[in-house]
Amino acid sequence: MKKKFTYIFAGLAVVLGMSACVKDLDVTPIDPNLVLLDDPSFLFNKCYANLALAGNGGANGDCDIDGLDGGTTGFIRQLWNSNELTTDEAVCGWGDEGISSFVFNSYDASHPMLRGYYYRLYAGITYCNHYLEVASEHDATMTAEIRFLRALHYYLAMDAFGNIPFTTTVSSDLAEQYTRDKVFAFLEEELKDIEKDLSEPRVKKDTEPGYGRVDKAAAWLLLARMYLNAKVYTGSERWSDAATYAKKVMDSPYDLNRSGNGGYSAYQLLFMADNGETSATTEAIFPILQDGLTTTSWGTTLFLIASTTNDEIITGTSEGWAGNRARRDLLLKFFPQGDAPNVDKDEMVVRAGDDRAIFWGIGRTLDVEDVSTFTNGFSVAKFNNLRSDGGSAHDSQFVDTDFFLLRAAEAWLTYAEATARANGGTVTAEGVKAINDLRSRANASTKNSYTLDEILDEWSREFYFEGRRRVDLVRYGYFGGNNNYNWQWKGGNYSGTSFEEYRNIFAIPTTDLTANEKLSQNDGYNK
Repeated sequence: MKKKFTYIFAGLAVVLGMSACVKDLDVTPIDPNLVLLDDPSFLFNKCYANLALAGNGGANGDCDIDGLDGGTTGFIRQLWNSNELTTDEAVCGWGDEGISSFVFNSYDASHPMLRGYYYRLYAGITYCNHYLEVASEHDATMTAEIRFLRALHYYLAMDAFGNIPFTTTVSSDLAEQYTRDKVFAFLEEELKDIEKDLSEPRVKKDTEPGYGRVDKAAAWLLLARMYLNAKVYTGSERWSDAATYAKKVMDSPYDLNRSGNGGYSAYQLLFMADNGETSATTEAIFPILQDGLTTTSWGTTLFLIASTTNDEIITGTSEGWAGNRARRDLLLKFFPQGDAPNVDKDEMVVRAGDDRAIFWGIGRTLDVEDVSTFTNGFSVAKFNNLRSDGGSAHDSQFVDTDFFLLRAAEAWLTYAEATARANGGTVTAEGVKAINDLRSRANASTKNSYTLDEILDEWSREFYFEGRRRVDLVRYGYFGGNNNYNWQWKGGNYSGTSFEEYRNIFAIPTTDLTANEKLSQNDGYNK
């Protein structure tokens, strides 16, 4: 699939217009000379491609979302911006419209990047609905995979935007607005129902059929994530269910990658150009595939590499945009005394005593006094386009590095946190072991006990800059609202200040409210 994506997409003439996406989730082509094709293989691949590419033409082709560009609507890019720049992990001083309101937690219903993220998710839902309408009888496993992808898109929309428009058909009728708990109930039933038809979990490399496609473990891990955050979404705790489904992943063939290669640590292999070919695939439950020649994008892993580095750091791509970097608060997770050294990334992990501390400190300041200055804040060198075998990537600009959207380590931390919360906040012996498994893999010191706040720190150390931090802070009650958890520039104040709790979710874009009279704005944004 990875090597054939671009050629398959070229045969799929689907153009999604702004009015279609916003008003009724229809996929009627804007150009009357184009027709929707019903070939199951084309439609199937397009549903996956929505997560990796902006459109059929790759990085420099037309975007699927009319009126927006590929960077603005790139799935990983906007998942990342909304869940990282709003938190204690990342900061950026670019002048692009919407960046500063992410960084200072002042976003509203007209935010252009949130609008792009919203439409990208609903484009994906529309593609999945179309496949299920015309090809659901073609192959039971393929149908289950598309139902999973639709569930994933709806989960992310519900998590980000709260009460959302919902439909399982492609229709000119205006979509009804579902509450979060109603979406949750649909997703729970859907993921459990498709389990029987999904493939059995099996670790695969990108040279094998099926790499990049979801299986039962993906459904289990998404259910575990939903249950871990169930109190946020529905008001009811589901800790035991979260632990149960996390354990199913832990007991599957997927595992933590525990083997390094070519002088790179086991953790570093997860974020390199050949991560689809090495032992890193042990952890890759759902990789978003990238290839520097055939699947090019400004909004996927190239964004994660280029936006966080400049020409000082060798990354395997000619792109270095000098934008996103770590807030001081992220470095404190590895250097709690605030003594992070001004050294390169290789020396940094040695000083931290943790293979995950992949930061560049040369010429950088720990404090971000000036948000617009790239050297204020340590650079994150976690992602790169280098091969662990010393070979060359496919292209000097676009990257081969797959993005592991769902990886097994999430099950380990989910299990530790869920069992602790079910146990009144005390981490169980099994939970301690799960945390120590992660820390041992990173050659970090281990302990015999952990607190819930220490688990939150471990979420950050393991998954920083992977596009999930806002979700964890909201679950802990440390994001919006009056709490004692601050970070630099939180709420637009250098020392950090609380911002409104309603900002735990984002606003439904004004353009969608205007187009669909059945939608109401999320509380707080209509003041």
